Amino acid sequence: MPHLTRVKSRLSIHAHRKVRGLLEGEYAAIHVGRGIDFNDLREYVRGDDVKDIDWKASARSRTLLVKRYVAERKHTVVLAVSTGRTMAAMNDARVAKRDLAVFVAGVVGYLATRHGDLVALVHGDAHRQHARPPGNGELHLERLLGVVHDAIRPSGPPSDLAAVLDYVSRAIRRRTILVVVSDETHVSEPVAASLRRLTAQHEVLFLTIGDLDPTVPGTGHDEPGGRPALRRLVDVDAGDEVPDWLRGDVLLQQEYAALVASEESQLRRRLEQLGVVHERVHDTDSAISAVFRLLERHRHARRR
Repeated sequence: MPHLTRVKSRLSIHAHRKVRGLLEGEYAAIHVGRGIDFNDLREYVRGDDVKDIDWKASARSRTLLVKRYVAERKHTVVLAVSTGRTMAAMNDARVAKRDLAVFVAGVVGYLATRHGDLVALVHGDAHRQHARPPGNGELHLERLLGVVHDAIRPSGPPSDLAAVLDYVSRAIRRRTILVVVSDETHVSEPVAASLRRLTAQHEVLFLTIGDLDPTVPGTGHDEPGGRPALRRLVDVDAGDEVPDWLRGDVLLQQEYAALVASEESQLRRRLEQLGVVHERVHDTDSAISAVFRLLERHRHARRR
């Protein structure tokens, strides 16, 4: 289980701070509502809670009817991962975005598995979207993570988060905890429209993977004479090489950093307007803390 082993070993590193227990506690706390599913209707009897009366059904039958519920044994966590080719690039920490996407999905999936919940997967790009049904156990989760890893490749189709979210709204009917993993830098109108529909039915959490700063000079093998050579940098989406003169410009670096900060602030603000909490993941070292903050912020948001 190479992907899940990596998740578990990283959690073990943080075990002395009891991070795993904190994460599990925060994960359990995001479950809201009755925790039970609607079953059928029966006639009202004295002592029933008036909140359970189905007024529309009662009006049709001209008899007071109340909803009956059955205990819900398991929750379902849906990992919705954008697997277009932009996720095959590197990020600011010189880490493959694909590896980060698999890792954060694995952390959330592992918490769900330990909690006894089911984990499902939806992934896709601009051309096709796919779903894997919910299941439990570490072997099932490892297979899902392998699917995500193998779906992300530089030669793949472009990313299309709106298409992935639309597929979720069509394919997933039961209420779930929906964890979106993407590298989007802003919320387009199609994505916003999809999120509005999804937040009406699901608990939606959003994790983004940062992009590589093209203005920072990366070094490769030394040139003759000992001078460090610039590592060749290619835009995965466009296929064009970033010119050397653009890299290392201090003013350009400052402007790019300001742009990234502005985009992240706008992204967070837009998602909060839609009722979705958000965290950005930079590397595996900070990913666990990012997931913890995400769960904690979602719990507090539900209380307001």
